[in-house]
Amino acid sequence: MTRTIMLQGTGSDVGKTILVAGLCRLASNRGLNVAPFKPQNMSNNAAVSDDGGEIGRAQWLQALAARTPSSVHMNPVLLKPQSETGSQIILQGKVFGQAKGRDYQRLKPQLLSAVLESFETIAAGRDLVIVEGAGSPAEINLRAGDIANMGFATRAKVPVVLVGDIDRGGVIASLVGTHTILPDEDRSQIVGYIINKFRGDVTLFDDGIAAIGAFTGWPCLGVVPWLKAAGRLPAEDSVVLERLVKGNGGALKVAVPVLSRIANFDDLDPLAAEPELDLVFVRAGDRLPVDAGLVVLPGSKSTISDLEEFRAQGWDRDLQMHVRRGGRVIGICGGYQMLGRSVADPLGLEGAPRTVPGLGLLDVETVMAAEKTVRNSTARSLEHDVPLTGYEIHLGVTEGPDTARAPIVIDQRPDGAGSPDGRVIGTYLHGLFSSDPYRRKLLESFGIEGGGRNYRATVDEALDELASELETRLSKDWIAELLG
Repeated sequence: MTRTIMLQGTGSDVGKTILVAGLCRLASNRGLNVAPFKPQNMSNNAAVSDDGGEIGRAQWLQALAARTPSSVHMNPVLLKPQSETGSQIILQGKVFGQAKGRDYQRLKPQLLSAVLESFETIAAGRDLVIVEGAGSPAEINLRAGDIANMGFATRAKVPVVLVGDIDRGGVIASLVGTHTILPDEDRSQIVGYIINKFRGDVTLFDDGIAAIGAFTGWPCLGVVPWLKAAGRLPAEDSVVLERLVKGNGGALKVAVPVLSRIANFDDLDPLAAEPELDLVFVRAGDRLPVDAGLVVLPGSKSTISDLEEFRAQGWDRDLQMHVRRGGRVIGICGGYQMLGRSVADPLGLEGAPRTVPGLGLLDVETVMAAEKTVRNSTARSLEHDVPLTGYEIHLGVTEGPDTARAPIVIDQRPDGAGSPDGRVIGTYLHGLFSSDPYRRKLLESFGIEGGGRNYRATVDEALDELASELETRLSKDWIAELLG
């Protein structure tokens, strides 16, 4: 039978995603046929799986760690927030519909059968499946119909390891409190806990481990330090952007405005890995830096809402001044749509039907369409004559005179648009910056030599570092039992 384990957190952003990725790589290094699984994910960082549907970017990374093709069944339910109260629902890779929070709660029992079906599909023929929860099992107000944590674990009979984040404080209370409020059936699924993001001398927490054991009876399966390698991996959650505001002092400053519905911001990770680049995430209330050589407008889950927010921040004026000073702009997906003359939503896909003016830096217009484009793509940069690979996830068709200067060819068709002077370009291709030759040429166009390091190799090395660290820090008996 396929062995399984599920990592659930005492809260969000405790490091479950990275731990699952590290365990997947460790199992793969031991020669096991391993796969990740996450019943429900909420993220606007999506990827196109190898079987052609949308999944959370984190599950794509975990599949990479496991050295197995990614599948829509690794993340059967993906919620993509579109507003403060509602999300688009992706079910087994395809758009299922939209729902507000209360309506979604009523849908959960209906979605559970698809979740269990996907789990069986992923588990078939595997040695090991490592499951990631979402949020916290202690949210007992959401327990009825739960598909993300204990609702799934109890139905699929998967043992659970709790993960507590000591860096944020209160880890003893969060673990003991979770034990206290869980019903007996849920509590019986938990086989132990992991302390994550520990800094300093691990022995200083011996008394903490004893206290948690006295209250809960759960064994500690390991104390994991702050994993530096995690910083070289794509981040799943936009909460990480709260900590990515400052640059690193590189020769070229690249400014990225952070909007409320920012999507697929891991497009920027390869730029962050280049020491010659000073990648600055500009938060609400701050100005776009006047010394930036390049401004990148990333993807958006709600282009019109983010475009309005862009104007409300005064960034439209900053961007116009940036271009007048000779600065360059690259827009990706929703960012590309914003750069045009207008964005129209006649079907009300992002709210009420309406048309709003764009930033006017490209002579194109976008009309939102009901059919979503989701595909992996092979492409080529016409600007730099180098190969590209990436993916497309977007609603809308963009047309206009500036598309005659498309900067990219995707699967033999022109994509995107360019201004007459070439300083402003837009494309629907996600993963543009992942091409090492493209980044090298981009840096050279700013007079910087020596860029374009092998980004995928950096990610792969980081995954191997995670695996080695976890093998050292986690209980040897538990690892032996898990990996067989």
